[in-house]
Amino acid sequence: MAVYTEVSDEDLQAFAAQYDLGEFVSCKGIAEGVENTNYLLQALQDGATAPDSYILTLYEKRVSPEDLPFFLALLEHLAAHGISCPTPIHGRDGAALRQLCGKPAVIVSFLSGMWPKRSTPQQCAALGTALAKMHVAGADFEMHRANDMSIDGWRKLLEASRARAHEIRPGLADTLTTELDYLSANWPKDLPKGVIHADLFPDNVFFLGDELSGLIDFYFACDDFLAYDLAVCLNAWCFEPDGSFNITKARTLLRRYAEIRPLNAAEFAALPLLARGSALRFLLTRLYDKLHHDDGALVRPKDPLEFLARLRFHQQVSGPGAYGLDEALAGA
Repeated sequence: MAVYTEVSDEDLQAFAAQYDLGEFVSCKGIAEGVENTNYLLQALQDGATAPDSYILTLYEKRVSPEDLPFFLALLEHLAAHGISCPTPIHGRDGAALRQLCGKPAVIVSFLSGMWPKRSTPQQCAALGTALAKMHVAGADFEMHRANDMSIDGWRKLLEASRARAHEIRPGLADTLTTELDYLSANWPKDLPKGVIHADLFPDNVFFLGDELSGLIDFYFACDDFLAYDLAVCLNAWCFEPDGSFNITKARTLLRRYAEIRPLNAAEFAALPLLARGSALRFLLTRLYDKLHHDDGALVRPKDPLEFLARLRFHQQVSGPGAYGLDEALAGA
């Protein structure tokens, strides 16, 4: 989450008038994340003693307006199947998606909780359970969206960053080209697919203590290999601040996932390759954002080299068992 677009009081009041949420009494920018503009709203209904909270999102340039019906329908589908996630708020006219400051915008429900600055094994266990349940719940979702942040998208990001990649590290463009060529030649083709989150980092998962209270920010959701979502989580949740891999967190996450949706033999074998792809994906998006940073945005770009170190770890693992899940438990 972040703030790229400033919303005036007049624009906000005109926008609020399209809803039955009461009087908007507070609007605060949320300066985290990198993708969209987000505000925490509070609205007070007549007769209420305390305001209700909501999230207002304005979709910025990386999110295609054509994809928004997919994202919003997915949130409503998952919520109807018991997944705790933001749900779009519909205005008086029945529409959830509308325009604000010339950009697509939506108000969604607010989820209580905090994202973990440093995850615990218990939180990784809860994440594994929630991710498996999300994959099961999405199995009958009828809309489809290709993953535009897969191999073709990675190559576009690399080409857009190639000329200046040396500013981050000398020789980085060559390193990334070699890895991308390898992944392109070896990427799996026949793993189980479905709707995935594709960006389930700690700042997109809320907890009350070690109890998971909700999943947020589904704006990279798409159809892809279900096991790729696990690979994203391995990279996002199972490395410590010093760069070391925490196999206890990985084992706990994968085992809890497998209790609900066991991996088949092909998924299990593909984990190291999927983890390499996930590391490269986030390295490239961070690299692009670092090199094309808008100095006026209230968000600081993240270090792409964190994911270079994670990529190198996955390149060296001896096999899928290095992530703490044995083949028998995986259901292979």
